[in-house]
Amino acid sequence: MIAAARAVLALALLAVLYALVASMVLLWAAFLAVALWSAGAPGVQTPPTSAIIACAAFAPIVFGMAWAVVRTARPSAPREDAVTVTRRGAPELWRMVEELALGVGTHPPAHIRLTAEVNASVTEDAPLLGLAPGRRVLYLGLPLLAGLSLAELRAVLAHELGHFSHRHNRFGAVAHRGAAGLVAARQAIQDVSAANDLVRLYAGGPLLLLGLYTYLFRWLTRPVRRRQELEADREAARVAGPGAVADALCSTEALGAAWQQFLAEFLAPMRRATGRIPDDPFRAFAHMVEAPELREPLATLRARAVEQPAGPDDAHPPLATRLERLARLPAAETGAVPLFARPLSVPPRYAIELGRILLPGPDAGRRVPWRDWLTELAEHRARRPLAPLAEAVRTVEEAERTGRPGTERTGRPEAERTAWRKAERAKAERPETEREPDALTIQRVLRLLDGGRRMPLARALNSRLPRGAQNESDPLRPLADALAVLIGAQLVSRGVAYWAMDWTGPSILVPPVGIAPETIHTWADTAVRLPGQTQLLGLHLAALGVDERAPLPTGPAGDAADGVVPRAPGGQPRLISIVPGATGPARRRITAVRALALTVLLGMAGLTFVLWANRDEPRYPGTPVSPWTDGHRPGGGTTGTTGGTVPAPLPTYLYPTAPVWPTPPAYRLPSPSLPGSDIKPLVPRSTP
Repeated sequence: MIAAARAVLALALLAVLYALVASMVLLWAAFLAVALWSAGAPGVQTPPTSAIIACAAFAPIVFGMAWAVVRTARPSAPREDAVTVTRRGAPELWRMVEELALGVGTHPPAHIRLTAEVNASVTEDAPLLGLAPGRRVLYLGLPLLAGLSLAELRAVLAHELGHFSHRHNRFGAVAHRGAAGLVAARQAIQDVSAANDLVRLYAGGPLLLLGLYTYLFRWLTRPVRRRQELEADREAARVAGPGAVADALCSTEALGAAWQQFLAEFLAPMRRATGRIPDDPFRAFAHMVEAPELREPLATLRARAVEQPAGPDDAHPPLATRLERLARLPAAETGAVPLFARPLSVPPRYAIELGRILLPGPDAGRRVPWRDWLTELAEHRARRPLAPLAEAVRTVEEAERTGRPGTERTGRPEAERTAWRKAERAKAERPETEREPDALTIQRVLRLLDGGRRMPLARALNSRLPRGAQNESDPLRPLADALAVLIGAQLVSRGVAYWAMDWTGPSILVPPVGIAPETIHTWADTAVRLPGQTQLLGLHLAALGVDERAPLPTGPAGDAADGVVPRAPGGQPRLISIVPGATGPARRRITAVRALALTVLLGMAGLTFVLWANRDEPRYPGTPVSPWTDGHRPGGGTTGTTGGTVPAPLPTYLYPTAPVWPTPPAYRLPSPSLPGSDIKPLVPRSTP
């Protein structure tokens, strides 16, 4: 009952979100209409510039949120990072899925698509927020096929199909699309803020409100979705067995960590250093998880996965809770025999196609067969100490040439040291074109050991190694390891030895027949630690046909170990940047936001100017002024009653032309109280 109430409340919140977004669009449209109407109103002296800027500033955020909500509300398009598997291409996988669908009591999916994730999921591309039935799709991560056993794979597929049998996809689709809409709306605001400085001024408030809204929505839907996951676990346990489901859950968590480690520690460094990638990275990953040296680390990862709590945004319950519920269930029937008794596989073309999606573009690197890539990876990891060794050798030799204090040790006669310094000085004075390449050789290392420079060389090497490879208690140990690697590289270049991949440490040298693997390292360690043993090492190398003066050969990918910058296949240096760059979709979103803001700004500015320029002039009451009615012009005015022209007053257009002062009261004479008299006789007459 509580779960149903939470689901109804979550749907109500989702409906309120859509109503709020619709209200924002309507308010923006109303504001736009008012701004355009005011631009064409009579009497407006200047266009409404503030309204234009406000509409242009609010347009990206309004349309971005509306597009995010509409995009998540409609049925989602097929994922671009997935490869569709046909019945003809993988009949065994389809038969297994159909068998498990029949076991859980549901219809099989219409499509099966492979992804590069360590995950499996089911979707139903249904309209009306998933309330109406739609097309079912099963997404299966190819790393799961590479690392899970057959029983564990059956358990994973039965769990995902169990969501269909219990109709979890109806509420799950609504909850997923609602959360995706909220996340997309927040992402739209962040993209707009990155592309528009005006939006950045007020984007904090909408982001805060959407963050609170998203938290409330997930708080309501999380318990319902976790309950659905437990129901799917029970359905999978009924078909595949509780033990298989528990093993599948633990193995999936361990494979997720191993896949991330494969990408970060093996695939990406090899790609940056050599520019080469495997054509099928999933086969290389399968080779990794099947290695004997990884059994114990994978078991450790399985144990740690049980102890980790579930994330706040994770729809799955904690793994410990799921295992505890599975342990209470009865065991599966012994009569249930799976159809397939061997590991399931898909044709390599699907993995190669998915590998091109995982590492797209011409800048991804040169694709080589995955077995050859593993061989090159083993050699690349083995030769890593050689670049620091070359730098250390050059540093000690430079200090010896310049005669720095503390670099001269007794170990050779003074005459021999003087002759060597003269030869080095003459070599340095040669023209640049006649100098020999300053490549790392075994002879250069042995000469420093004979001259008593083992400790300066060891300290210089330790200072250039990564922090985890340094050995402060025994500084000669890294030097002996590096010398053994240098000898092994010469043996591999002659084709009498090879490097074997070790996924937990440095690669292992497989020496020629008749020599134990640790023999080469014992020779190098003896020559480094005991004075005078370099000649014995030289005899061993001569017996193997190794030339001490031969320069260090480059690896199969062209990466020299003497500090040379790796080059791309075209010969240009590979420029590696650590500055994070915007992805293609992010750049397209930012460009779209800028184009939308600019379009609205220019469109509104042009339309507003047209309305403002064509506005009507105001009309005022009164007699219009003309030469015939203007009395202040010659011939103008009106005709009076006694004849003549009466000047007409100046037009005022109903506005005062001077300050209006109060009119003083008119003075009137008092009424006469005396009788009037005739004064004509008193006026003197004019004389003729």
